[in-house]
Amino acid sequence: MNKSLNHSAENLSISWERDLFLRTLIRELSGTLQEVVGLEEASGFISVVAQTIGKQINQDYRSALCVSKISREQIADVLVDLKRRIQGGFYIIEQNEEKIVLGNRVCPFGEKVLDRPAMCMMTSNIFGTIAADNLGYAKVELQETIAKGASGCKVIVYLKPTEESEDAEGREYFSAVEVV
Repeated sequence: MNKSLNHSAENLSISWERDLFLRTLIRELSGTLQEVVGLEEASGFISVVAQTIGKQINQDYRSALCVSKISREQIADVLVDLKRRIQGGFYIIEQNEEKIVLGNRVCPFGEKVLDRPAMCMMTSNIFGTIAADNLGYAKVELQETIAKGASGCKVIVYLKPTEESEDAEGREYFSAVEVV
């Protein structure tokens, strides 16, 4: 150890900590994927990871709520609560039997999401997986995103196939059917 230093590395004013490191890691991984394989394929890779995480989160909420299925009335609250727990700023704009419209002021990835729209597949797939696994179907439309430069996000989770959902851009999700 060099005794000539007046302070150790642990006392330096450097902002790196676990959260910043992990958000930066995800940003760089998604950016590399977007550059190497393109946005659509990068979104697909992130979707696979997000679906697995969505299933874990869904099971945790079911267990905590002591239910085998989360009701339609509870889905919106679960989605908002999840994002709150990971430091997002989601809120309910509207909800009815056919859809949940959510707004967002703060991305859980912070500024690391800028120019990384593939990262939005985390939201789409987690929301879609939770809604579809409990209600049978979901289609998630990312109408506006911070990643693409909007001041906030607007996400619509369609709960039933309807003319409106058929016209919407987005990804469809279906409940997993167990084959016996």
